[in-house]
Amino acid sequence: MGKVNENLCRQLGHAFKDARLLERALTHRSYAPEHYERLEFLGDSILGCVIAKYLYSEFPDMSEGELSRLRSNLVKESALVLFAEQLELGRYLRLGEGERKSGGFRRPSILADAVEALIGAVFLDGGFDSAEQAVLNLFVPYLARVDIRTLGKDAKTLLQEYLQGRRLALPDYSVTDTQGVAHEQLFRVECAIPALRIVTQGAGSSRRNAEQQAALAAYQLIGNKHE
Repeated sequence: MGKVNENLCRQLGHAFKDARLLERALTHRSYAPEHYERLEFLGDSILGCVIAKYLYSEFPDMSEGELSRLRSNLVKESALVLFAEQLELGRYLRLGEGERKSGGFRRPSILADAVEALIGAVFLDGGFDSAEQAVLNLFVPYLARVDIRTLGKDAKTLLQEYLQGRRLALPDYSVTDTQGVAHEQLFRVECAIPALRIVTQGAGSSRRNAEQQAALAAYQLIGNKHE
C-alpha cells in the first residue's frame, strides 16, 4: 500500500496514521468482509456538510434554493467520478475477481462510493478539519473551472433566465414531427425566439427531452453570437 498511500495522501493532503483505514476505503465488498460501505456512509454525510459550509461562506448572495441546487450537483455520482478519475482510484481498488473482470474498476457507482469512503477514512484518521481540507483540495480546483451560477441547470432553465434577464419573450416550443409506435416514439421539437431571429430543432424519446435539446441548441447559438 506504500505507493497508494503516497499518491492518494499527496492529492488528499492527508497522511494516514492508520493505514488500515485507507486500505478499507479502497476495498469493495466483493474482495473482503472488511469493506468500504460503512466508511462510505460516513463520508457521504461529511461531504455534504463540508460542501454546504463552503457554499454558504463563499456565496453569501445565493438563496437557499440555489445553494441546495449547487450542493446536490457537486455531490452527485457524476461529479464524484471525476474526482475518482483524478485520484486514479480505479488502479487501487481492491475488487473480487468477478467484479474486476466485469470492469468494476470503471463502474461509476463503485468509483463514487470509494471517494466517499476515502473522505470517511480521513475523518476517522484525522478528524473533521482534516476531512474538510481533503474535500476542499478536490473540490475547489474543480469549482474554479466551472460556471458555478449555471451548474446543474437544464438548458430550458438557462435559456429562460437569459431571456427574462433581457426582458425578451420566452421561447415557443412546438412539436413538428412524431415518429414510431407508442412506446418507441421519436419527437421533433422546434424552439423559436422571434426577438432574436432564432429557430432551432431538437429530437428525443419524449417531448420534454426534445424540448431540452432544442433549448440547448438555442442557448449555444446565443453564446456563439456573443463570443
